[in-house]
Amino acid sequence: QVQLVESGGGLVQAGGSLRLSCAASGVILSINAMGWYRQVPGKQRELVAQITRGGSTNYVDSVKGRFTISRDNAKNTMYLQMNSLKPEDTAVYYCTADILLYGSGQSRDFWGQGTQVTVSS
Repeated sequence: QVQLVESGGGLVQAGGSLRLSCAASGVILSINAMGWYRQVPGKQRELVAQITRGGSTNYVDSVKGRFTISRDNAKNTMYLQMNSLKPEDTAVYYCTADILLYGSGQSRDFWGQGTQVTVSS
């Protein structure tokens, strides 16, 4: 079984920064795309940022210029550096990864448990 372990969430004032981490463990052959989603109660889950194995990135417009997604393939770990945080960034942030397991012929998505990010005004 694959585990995605998230860390780095917390409470921060507007204008501050947080760095989220998501480490994948298990019998992993390779990790393809990885990404961060966020969800606010009453709203649809939103894709915040994603990154391919080769390092190509995409961001939702609302975080461009403020958030940076990155990954360390040797550590099977993904990061989200969040700067200039705004109250509207408050959400539960989930990491996800498209992972090919040893012995499998098809990759599939795995999800972390989510980490709370709260930005106070």
